[in-house]
Amino acid sequence: MKKWLGLLSVMFLLAGCGEEKPASVGNEVSKNNPSGDLAPLEEKTKVIIAEDGSASGAGFYIANEKGYFEDYNIEVEFATFANSDDMLPALASGEVDIAGGVSSASFFNAIAQGIDVKIIADKGHNEKGKSYFTFVIGADKKDKIKDYSDLKGKKVAVSTEHAVDDYIFRKMLEHAGLKESDVKFVLMPDFGNMLAAIENGSVDAALQIEPLITQGVSEGIHVRFGDATDFAPKAQIAMVLGSPQFINEQKDVSLRFMAAYLKGVRDYNDAFKKGEGKEEIIDIMTKYTSLKDAAVWEEVYVTGLDPDGEMFVDDIRQQYDMYKKNGAIRGEFDFDKAIDTTVTEKAVEIIGVYK
Repeated sequence: MKKWLGLLSVMFLLAGCGEEKPASVGNEVSKNNPSGDLAPLEEKTKVIIAEDGSASGAGFYIANEKGYFEDYNIEVEFATFANSDDMLPALASGEVDIAGGVSSASFFNAIAQGIDVKIIADKGHNEKGKSYFTFVIGADKKDKIKDYSDLKGKKVAVSTEHAVDDYIFRKMLEHAGLKESDVKFVLMPDFGNMLAAIENGSVDAALQIEPLITQGVSEGIHVRFGDATDFAPKAQIAMVLGSPQFINEQKDVSLRFMAAYLKGVRDYNDAFKKGEGKEEIIDIMTKYTSLKDAAVWEEVYVTGLDPDGEMFVDDIRQQYDMYKKNGAIRGEFDFDKAIDTTVTEKAVEIIGVYK
């Protein structure tokens, strides 16, 4: 019996030695690869992205349509979640590989309470002087409200509390030298309702978003009121999030994914900042987002996306501090653990810094 057990042990050991582990394709760069840099993965690999068709997902859409993912033998699948409460656990468990996150107290609380996700790159900020997320006032009030301090005593609509909207609102008050009690805060979660509220005079100003800003201006409902970068020049509005399994255990895949994503973001910047290939990029944006009118894409102030994926990390910390000061944070958020830009920085090393 002992003899047979010994033989069986040897057989299992030999069988184990014969198992093939997935081979790493390495990070050597060659112009002969389809991508012009990294070699494609040996097997087609699916990456699941939680994305709801928001404009800030431009890098994903463009990379997909222009074949940047395909060059690395990556297939992407877009998954939609009703809300971030469902999305974050799916990301932490590895059911989803990549997602977008908006700065809010609930986001920080989820991570502080054990939801493990990685903040890896920029997914949305305001461009200086051309904010896609900024204040508007009723067109009939432009002669009365000329400066931020003129909002004293006025009704101002904001879509959320303890989130980036609230943060920008409070930064505006600080800039204007106003206290919270000086204005009438109106919580209005639906941006579409803000248009009607401005039009019927039930609010005087609103922290509005594109393309509704452009729509309201064209219809004579409201006018842009300054620009959010007047008082919040480096507000980090959204971030690319990664599953810890995807970032730490699938490094060949995540590196190639990020290189493809940044190539898409760079095409987006080329189109909207330099006017290069703009028609093609607008066609892609109309396909993936709710804004289907190509002519409007020529007019809107688009989401800022950093071509090297860099975030305003100091601003993320300031937002967290504000939420904590206002009693909205439960637990401690470990920035050093949650923010990991290693894969983004490595991708930039390989594809080069954007010029």
